[in-house]
Amino acid sequence: MIEWDETRPKWEQVAEVIRGQIEAGELPSGARVPSVVALTQQYGIAQATAQKVLTNLRLEGLIKTTHGMGSFVI
Repeated sequence: MIEWDETRPKWEQVAEVIRGQIEAGELPSGARVPSVVALTQQYGIAQATAQKVLTNLRLEGLIKTTHGMGSFVI
């Protein structure tokens, strides 16, 4: 579980964890990224917060999302 920094938005902190997993190779290219539902369960965050995590990782060019398939590391 994550130890929350109350001075930063939760979505930024979760995105940072996933970004770190991608950079460390724990989530290699082609690997499936946790879904919105999985993120809400794993981190105890709202669905809107989890969606913001994935949206920002997409905007950073780290993941791609295929409708009906999920999100994957690029």
